[in-house]
Amino acid sequence: MAADLATRFNAVVEEVRNGPAVEASDDDKLVLYGLFKQATVGDADPKDKPGMLQAYSAKGYKWSAWNKNKGMSKDDAMQAYIDKVEAMRA
Repeated sequence: MAADLATRFNAVVEEVRNGPAVEASDDDKLVLYGLFKQATVGDADPKDKPGMLQAYSAKGYKWSAWNKNKGMSKDDAMQAYIDKVEAMRA
């Protein structure tokens, strides 16, 4: 099952990367980024949190989107990513 999930996840990631498979708002892109990082890396490292001057920069928003998924398993993050893309297609 996990191998099947990883295969589906990788296929959906490639779809999103290679074209306008879905219309995505900036908020949607941040959610997808956070889920992707959680699925591929795991929890965000607090040491990498941007400083106050970067809190409202792209780097800060991306780190926050990733950190919102703290504690989520990689499999759950993969499934959530797939579900988010499928919901965006509808």
